[in-house]
Amino acid sequence: MRLPRDPSNDAHVLAAAFPARLADDVQDVLAVMPDARFAPSQPFEVEVQGETVAIPSRIYNEEPDADLERRPPKTQQVILHCLYSRHCDGLVRQRRLEQLVASREPWVVPFVVQLAGEYVLEILEAISRGLPGLSRPNSPQRRLYGQFIARNPTFFARTERRLVSYWSCYYRWKYGTFGTYPGCILLEAFRTAVEEQVGTPWPRHTPPPAPAMTMPRA
Repeated sequence: MRLPRDPSNDAHVLAAAFPARLADDVQDVLAVMPDARFAPSQPFEVEVQGETVAIPSRIYNEEPDADLERRPPKTQQVILHCLYSRHCDGLVRQRRLEQLVASREPWVVPFVVQLAGEYVLEILEAISRGLPGLSRPNSPQRRLYGQFIARNPTFFARTERRLVSYWSCYYRWKYGTFGTYPGCILLEAFRTAVEEQVGTPWPRHTPPPAPAMTMPRA
């Protein structure tokens, strides 16, 4: 017989996705989220401003009532969007991403970069639209993402490899070379951001980009 899952375990896993200073805000957010059908899956660890967080690869909670979502303060709304950017439904992930991608909070960055390594082309395009600052030297967005990648080289390398695999599996027929794929253009923008921070070339784990392929400017 399968025993019922303890929702408090799920709450612990979701709370671990954010810095400790946000614990009270996270608990308020979890209070409005419906119980999940399944436990959060496969957390991945990254460093955010010197603190390790563990973000689930997927969550299985239904979305809260829209009226409940409008009540929390801005920080709690962003936390909610971050959590649902890990939802098992790609349309939910995209919709939540579009609400959080412009945030300048360092703890939002890993949620965005993780989505850059996934397979939904529309999500990659939404990230590019939401991060116009990646194309501008010394912009706040470029510094924010460059600093995160510099602290998390293994995570970024894994993101690169996953993106190449998804391109090869799902999009090679449309983009015959990886360098023309929108995901490659996005990765190059991230690489430029980290190189600006560290002052040296950053290791590449993908085929080279196409000549003169850059993110569109805002």
